[in-house]
Amino acid sequence: MSTPIGVIGGGGFGVGLARAIARTGRNATLWSRRDGEVGERIEPTRELAALARCELIFVSVPSMHVAKVAEQLGQHLDGRHLLVHVSRGLVGEELRTVSRVLRELTPARRVGCLAGPISAKSIAEGVPGGGIVGTGFPEVADAVREAIAGPTLRLYQTEDVVGVEVSAALVGLLALAIGYAQEMGINPAALAILATRGMVETARIGVSLGAEDRTFAGVAGYGDLIAAIAGDGRPELELGRALGRGLTLQQAGEQAGAYIEGVTIARRVQRHAMRRGIEVPIIEALADALDGKLTPTGVIERLMSRRSKRE
Repeated sequence: MSTPIGVIGGGGFGVGLARAIARTGRNATLWSRRDGEVGERIEPTRELAALARCELIFVSVPSMHVAKVAEQLGQHLDGRHLLVHVSRGLVGEELRTVSRVLRELTPARRVGCLAGPISAKSIAEGVPGGGIVGTGFPEVADAVREAIAGPTLRLYQTEDVVGVEVSAALVGLLALAIGYAQEMGINPAALAILATRGMVETARIGVSLGAEDRTFAGVAGYGDLIAAIAGDGRPELELGRALGRGLTLQQAGEQAGAYIEGVTIARRVQRHAMRRGIEVPIIEALADALDGKLTPTGVIERLMSRRSKRE
């Protein structure tokens, strides 16, 4: 492609994507409401119409804002455009995926999701890492690789778009839970149980939404969770630690320094699970903690008092 690559969103991930594009020698058009230095080969804009000339457009806005942005962006797009989002959220009470919202509200049909163990910090600084593109269109994955992949970034591909999107959303929630547990002084064995059983709950939710179970055992699922636990600087982990120290949700959010989708998704996932008859004790306990119904000690006591059974 010779056209510039579009990026919507001036947060850490959006700017990081624009810098990754510039590192590959391509030009980026970055739509943002914020002012600031962005670097060479990056053209800032406040007009969504400016993105019409871009074939590939990354959407890097929180899931709660995707519908509004998509409605406005869709006025400038057609079937030639490729849309790839990096959201770690699910939309509404029905847990609609962001790729579904983009297809519903724009003329673009070829969409995808970039996720896995790829963080705003790593992509901005170009440190070695990797991720996965979920899309049913090989040309979308090829375009993403051409735009940002290189010696420091490996990108895999899967057709299980829903699996990648649900993994991205719920691994963020698990990272929050891990941070919470770490601050409580939970030992490594208990952390391992929390992580593995939390991923089981994530897969159950994903399958109920149409994902493939095996996706959660790969780069999009466990790969992402391992990166978070290893300390890739993810804000969800810091938010969980701050909550574990007894800070209020607002105080913890300010300390984490980023909007975190997991805060809003926990209760919606728990209600979805209840409607479908899916067992998600970790997600339910976390939702209660975020709603102020359980103390950190209460979370541990509730989970440890559950009866053990076959894995």
